[in-house]
Amino acid sequence: MHKDLLRLMRAERAVRLHLAVTLVAAVLAGLLVLVQAELLAGVLSGRFTAAALGALAAVVGVRALLAWAQGIFAGRTATGVKSALRHRLLARLRELSPGGLAAHRSGELVTLTGRGLDGLDAYLTGYLPSIAVAAVVPIAVLVRLFAADLASAVIVLVTLPLIPIFGALVGMTTKAVTERQYLALSRLGGHFLDVVRGLPTLRAFGRARHQAGVIREVAEAHRSATMRTLRVAFLSSLVLELCASLSLALVAVPIGLRLLGGSLDLTTALLVLLLAPEAYLPLRAMGTRFHASMEGVAAADAAFAVLDTEGDARREGAGRAAPPSAGPPEIRLENVTVRYPGREAAALEDVTLTIGPGERVALVGESGGGKSTLLHLLLGFVQPATGRVLVDGADLRELDPAAWRARLAFVAQRPHLFATSVADNIRLGAPGASDEDVRRAAEAAHADFVAALPQGFATVVGERGANLSAGQRQRVALARAFCRPEASVLLLDEPTARLDGRSEAAVVAGTAELARGRTAVIVAHRPAMIDLADRIIRLHAGRVVADTADAEAGSGRQGERVAAGHGESGGEA
Repeated sequence: MHKDLLRLMRAERAVRLHLAVTLVAAVLAGLLVLVQAELLAGVLSGRFTAAALGALAAVVGVRALLAWAQGIFAGRTATGVKSALRHRLLARLRELSPGGLAAHRSGELVTLTGRGLDGLDAYLTGYLPSIAVAAVVPIAVLVRLFAADLASAVIVLVTLPLIPIFGALVGMTTKAVTERQYLALSRLGGHFLDVVRGLPTLRAFGRARHQAGVIREVAEAHRSATMRTLRVAFLSSLVLELCASLSLALVAVPIGLRLLGGSLDLTTALLVLLLAPEAYLPLRAMGTRFHASMEGVAAADAAFAVLDTEGDARREGAGRAAPPSAGPPEIRLENVTVRYPGREAAALEDVTLTIGPGERVALVGESGGGKSTLLHLLLGFVQPATGRVLVDGADLRELDPAAWRARLAFVAQRPHLFATSVADNIRLGAPGASDEDVRRAAEAAHADFVAALPQGFATVVGERGANLSAGQRQRVALARAFCRPEASVLLLDEPTARLDGRSEAAVVAGTAELARGRTAVIVAHRPAMIDLADRIIRLHAGRVVADTADAEAGSGRQGERVAAGHGESGGEA
């Protein structure tokens, strides 16, 4: 049985109750087979009168009622477990840093939380009850057979282990092919979602038809993996049925010969023939349901792998100290090295620098030089492998992350807008902001285009701001930052990348106003953004290679701009 799933079920009280009822109903229904066989054998042999048929009908009715109760409570168990697991998954994904999320394709996570966990139904409603039945009923049947006919009981005792042995041998193969089939399903879901998201770009570059072919190949790989899984499942059923049939034949043939020879009475013979199949049936059912449940088990393994992921968020809870002061802080990096899992080269290596209170610093350099990593370090999304980050002398790892981020205003290079109103997108970082606060923030960010929208601030934008231009999305992101007046640190990640001249001018003007009175770290490569900085720090291959203050010669600063402009890959769109 899946240990993590059982641990989850024990932790959920309602699930424990439903599972207990399910298992008890399944076991009682299985044990009533002994009563049913006794009554039926007695009636057919003439040992019992016809009045025993009423008791037999009552037993059959009780078994049907127990089967109905088992189905109802098993369904509730499955619903409770899937719901609890999905809630834990979503909570874990909310805790993970962007680096932790990057390790999982969004399409695969969607497939896992949806179609993948739905596969647990077969495990929870079929396999778990069958385990309980297989653990109790064959033993009870064997005890009764030993009391009725020793020779038949010995044959059943010897042949009964063959079913779990062969089932286990085939089951190892089933587990491997089912995991490959689920991996193919996850790859199909992840790739399909990526293609749908990038469809406009694919059409613009004439690659939509090629991607349709790629999806066909991935779908064909999933179909092949599914067919391999089905072949193994059918083989398993054949092996189990063959073992059970041969074992029953070894019981039935001697019973018939002894009955004809007169050494065995009819009642005992009928009882043995009725009970012997019930000794093998629970084990055969368990083997069959094991194969049907393996896809859900593979999904559960993937889900618990995500839950057990070691990420920055798990370490965040250790810090509970509040940031030292409410004003613009001094930020100091001391010999900081950052490494991402799976990468040999360090994203930042032995970086030491100090950013004074209220200072505006521009980070320049080629793509991949470590600029965005430095911002993520200040956001607390990544942790240094060595060294430390100090905020007014306090180690950032010792601070309460929620309290620290409440002092931050962050504008990303590609801000994410949600499918809700413009006003709600602006007040994302300040849910309690009034409509007047939202208007003032939009005005300060030069987001004058909002007035021309059909419903103004109540206009619902498309997912990822689909019906807004890049410049408009960027100004909405700036307005979010303006809506956080208590923020004392401003972090910007190339906010003017891919913008035309007019949009860039509006964003630069808004940024200049936003940075006033705050400690600002700006990743930039456009001269207009660099002009806002008091100091330019150039990063190359994760190291600080130049640190130019505003008071130094203008020619030196211009050289930094030229170098930054040549190193960056961004441009206007």
